[in-house]
Amino acid sequence: MADDVLTSGPEPNSTVVGRAQGIFASASMEDLGFLMTMNLAFSDGDFTGGGLSLLGRNPVLHEYREMPIVGGSGVFRMACGIATAKTNSFNLLGDAVVEYNVVVSHY
Repeated sequence: MADDVLTSGPEPNSTVVGRAQGIFASASMEDLGFLMTMNLAFSDGDFTGGGLSLLGRNPVLHEYREMPIVGGSGVFRMACGIATAKTNSFNLLGDAVVEYNVVVSHY
């Protein structure tokens, strides 16, 4: 996975609030599922300097996908929670717009 923009909404002109960085690997022989680790690093807005770490199985063809938040940094230090994913658009070049809704507890 490349270093992708993290925006406030799915529209191409949405405000950039950070970067999404991570890797994925195949995690299934029966469907299209990945083991994914991703860091959401915030560079603008209320959470500037903070980040969230996500690690889990992502069955990309399922409409509802949930993955755990396993940590964080900055304002999200010691975060735990859940991220749900929904693919808004995708093309044959492998580019996709994915919406993540995140609920976290942090100290």
